Amino acid sequence: MPIRVTRSVIPSLFTTMNLFSGFFAIVQASLGEYPTAAWLIVLGGIFDALDGAMARLTKSSSEFGVELDSLADVVTFGTAPSFLLWAAFFRDWGAIGVVIAALPAIAGSLRLARFNVQLVGFDKDYFVGCPIPTAAIVIISYLVFFHLPPDSFVPAAMKPALLATITIGVSALMVSTIRYDTLPGFSLGAIKAQPVKSAAVILGLVICIATQGWAIFPVLALYLVFGIVRQIVAMMRAGHEVVPADDDAFDV
Repeated sequence: MPIRVTRSVIPSLFTTMNLFSGFFAIVQASLGEYPTAAWLIVLGGIFDALDGAMARLTKSSSEFGVELDSLADVVTFGTAPSFLLWAAFFRDWGAIGVVIAALPAIAGSLRLARFNVQLVGFDKDYFVGCPIPTAAIVIISYLVFFHLPPDSFVPAAMKPALLATITIGVSALMVSTIRYDTLPGFSLGAIKAQPVKSAAVILGLVICIATQGWAIFPVLALYLVFGIVRQIVAMMRAGHEVVPADDDAFDV
């Protein structure tokens, strides 16, 4: 019986490579190759972006693809970063270290489950909560470029507390209701429709490449802070709105 190959195989292939990148990152972390493991997670992020682009290009989006993508993301951006954190540092903290290191995997799984059940009403301009690939790359980029190097400008005495704070804070942002901008499509039409957002993304990519990855953490940290500040400003504006009095408010 011949095997029927459909267009949906193309994006699923990229999703599978995303999953493999996450698995291989776990293998490398278990061998003590922490920078390699971190770059494999970043590679998984590239495959994750490409599978969505291929699904739109081939017009082959499906429920199967959505579920496979979430399963791959849990491994690559949840389990792999958590294991990398534990292997590289938190193993020395005993049970508390296990709990803190597990937070990205736990929070990421909860965030993906919420995203999937809300997919029908999904606002294409914003994510609710920090996207799990972004969260993973924020954590591992800090670990590799600022925590592990002995010549980092971060004082050695502050490194344990900072790593724990970043891990807990980013995990909390994943399950928060703070809105974060989605990435614009890499097409001429998308750039014309969202010129400011597109320019910011391109500038961020150029800076990260020019610094050989060192700027990944500060660039993405700025993205996270911007979402928090925008949410606070929106809440303050809403709190200052004048609610018109209702003369019948106490009528029974």
